[in-house]
Amino acid sequence: MKTALVTGGNKGIGFEVARQLGAAGLTVFLGARNPKLGEEAAAKLRGEGLDVRFVALDLDRVESAAAAAVAIEKIGGKLDVLVNNAGIIEPGDGPPSTANLTAARRVMEINYFGTLAVTQALLPLLRKAPAARIVNVSSGLGSIALNGDPAWSFASVKLAGYNASKAALNMMTVQLAYELRDTAIKVNAADPGFTDTDMNGHKGTQTVAEGAAEPVRLALLPADGPTGGYFDSAGPQPW
Repeated sequence: MKTALVTGGNKGIGFEVARQLGAAGLTVFLGARNPKLGEEAAAKLRGEGLDVRFVALDLDRVESAAAAAVAIEKIGGKLDVLVNNAGIIEPGDGPPSTANLTAARRVMEINYFGTLAVTQALLPLLRKAPAARIVNVSSGLGSIALNGDPAWSFASVKLAGYNASKAALNMMTVQLAYELRDTAIKVNAADPGFTDTDMNGHKGTQTVAEGAAEPVRLALLPADGPTGGYFDSAGPQPW
């Protein structure tokens, strides 16, 4: 049995990633902080004939990551794919000159430290798999190079907390890939693109299926695939 954990899987890109990985034949653990919404999402995908199981996982509670690892190990014994999709945007976050510090700290706490905690908790199970894949769902807003380009389409979107959290996630990707360079585990960051989700008030120009495409591709990389990279659907992204 090949298994995957998708954090923040009850809606949006995470839900679609869970669907596509399930359709690829994986048993998917759908992580969500709200048990009711998580169970409903997993049940909906099971109704489509997919093997999807809810697991409680709240990036705001470090202990929930350890509990999720225990639950997954009991069922699958290992973990083949970890998709770190969960993340937030917080009201009050904004440009460095005006960002609410509490909001910026919370975004960093969830998007970076929460993801780091989940990855650390699940790494022992990923090491038990023959060739695991870790996908960190980042954003073009995490690219320092793009943020510094005034001609970039999203150059005006300056969120001190969110952009920094994704830049930190990119750094984690590079460092973890280096740590695991002598293993068969591949670690990459995915920019799903500007996707129609609750997070952006459904202003995104892509469907969730399009947004899920790159995270899913990286989750299913063959043995000769890259590691330590940052990609969107068009190819490598600048750091």
